[in-house]
Amino acid sequence: MPTAVGGLDRSSDASRSDQSRSEVVNLIPALRAFARTFHRDVGDADDLVQETLTKAIANIHQFQPGTAMKSWLFTIMRNSFYTKIRKTSREAPALADDAAGRPVVLATQEWSARGHEIREALGRLPEQQREVIMLIGVLGVSYEEAAEICGCAMGTIKSRLNRARARLLDEIGETDARASVEADTYLPSTSAAKAPTYG
Repeated sequence: MPTAVGGLDRSSDASRSDQSRSEVVNLIPALRAFARTFHRDVGDADDLVQETLTKAIANIHQFQPGTAMKSWLFTIMRNSFYTKIRKTSREAPALADDAAGRPVVLATQEWSARGHEIREALGRLPEQQREVIMLIGVLGVSYEEAAEICGCAMGTIKSRLNRARARLLDEIGETDARASVEADTYLPSTSAAKAPTYG
């Protein structure tokens, strides 16, 4: 009887591990997008994704079921990036500013002129602001998860996000966030709202 229970525990652990690995694979597009906040060069970003995946798969047994896999992977990626930066800055101080020191990759023909402008503006944001706007605005991570990934308080995340939004609008020459919405149908019309009549 004890061996059967032990066998069940091992098979359920293997099943959870397989599910976790499958979830890791499904999050690769999000990892690639997040890696681009650290590296503008696609090859370097893909190398960071590969390093993150290697570490995650090797340590999948440390993942706590019931927690967010995306946050766990983003934390591994962020820590890997900053560890590499610290190591690089000790070895070659001039090369340490990887995220800000490389030229922006030119947009493909598929990008609109506005998309290109926004991408360049994102690239000019300070690293911490760019990281937060990518996590929350692009990848849909919650404030709590972003705070956990970045290792800071949720208030700090909100502050960075507000500063990033304001600076991004300024960079693209907008004075009002609503001006970047393409169609008026997405915004409630102030003229259409009438005061209630009582009769």
